[in-house]
Amino acid sequence: MNTESNWAESAWQKVIHKLERTSKSIGASFPNGSANGRYERSSPHDWVSGFWPGLLWLAYQETKNDRFKLLAVECERQISHTLWEFEHLHHDVGFMFGLSSINQYKLMQDEEAKRHALMAASLLAGRFNAAGKFIRAWPNWGGEDHSGWAIIDCLMNLPLLYWASKEIDDPRYRHIASLHADTVLREFLLADGSVHHIVSFDPETGERVGARAGQGYAADSAWARGAAWALYGFTLCYFYTGQASYMEAAKRVADYFLHHLPEDQVPYWDFKLPEFGTQVPRDSSAAAIAASGLLELAALLPVEEGAEYQRHAAAMLRSLYENYGAWDDEEEEGLLLHATGYFAQDIHVDAPLIYGDYYFVEALLKLKNTP
Repeated sequence: MNTESNWAESAWQKVIHKLERTSKSIGASFPNGSANGRYERSSPHDWVSGFWPGLLWLAYQETKNDRFKLLAVECERQISHTLWEFEHLHHDVGFMFGLSSINQYKLMQDEEAKRHALMAASLLAGRFNAAGKFIRAWPNWGGEDHSGWAIIDCLMNLPLLYWASKEIDDPRYRHIASLHADTVLREFLLADGSVHHIVSFDPETGERVGARAGQGYAADSAWARGAAWALYGFTLCYFYTGQASYMEAAKRVADYFLHHLPEDQVPYWDFKLPEFGTQVPRDSSAAAIAASGLLELAALLPVEEGAEYQRHAAAMLRSLYENYGAWDDEEEEGLLLHATGYFAQDIHVDAPLIYGDYYFVEALLKLKNTP
């Protein structure tokens, strides 16, 4: 019997109890970060739009509650409309359509949802810069030229491309995904296992221009959520390709992440801050993402080596459940407290985040259902 089953099952019951309530207030909208107990709602174009339907699909798979399914379907319908307003789309279509359309296709055999995901994969492939071998991040928002920018988060969008290649038996998408992942290996991953958030390139020549702080403390610091994206993203790249360099990268980042955790297993928002004090915010979302990635990594490794990563993931999840959960707060829509969205801009600091909630539930189900 899985020794984690007792507390994990209790945590799962609290998750479902809360989702049954919050699904009535959130409905088919797109929560982002919580303020004063209520999630701020975003546009279907926003990078976070897939996390609520993704969370609903996770709950539906276990409960078969039709409310969860119907809300997820309505969210997918709204997200699909962004395909015809493509000028607002970006590299995060993997988060958007992978968690909504692909899940809807897999669980309901919905061919229209499948087409939406394939169209999104083509849009993502179209952001590939052949000179620099990277997928461009954002459009030119905020008056900045982003034409040569790539970000660590994009590793998590590559599964959309790998999925599309397999689904329509076309290797082009897979090649683009792996070329981008190879660039991340070369240009983002530091010797100590930490990663940059943003690396910019000359969009004409493809030459590296330099790293940027992005959501980290500094260009050469270690944004905790960026490390979590890298850990999970490289693991998924290995899952789809079997390329050993991706596994080695995932383990390097995982070891860095784990060796820099505080006692309660939930990181501060950046691992390389000048000093740590009682006022430095944590990022529960980074812990949730990393835990899910660690469980994925553990499943791909030999039993003994994988068991160590699984043990760390379980400790992180248990701490999130026991110390960061808002299970009994009926005024709070979020599941996990004390995440950090964008510290430098004071956006959703020390607040629940929908993607933290999503990855906590995803990881909890992996752990709960492990034999």
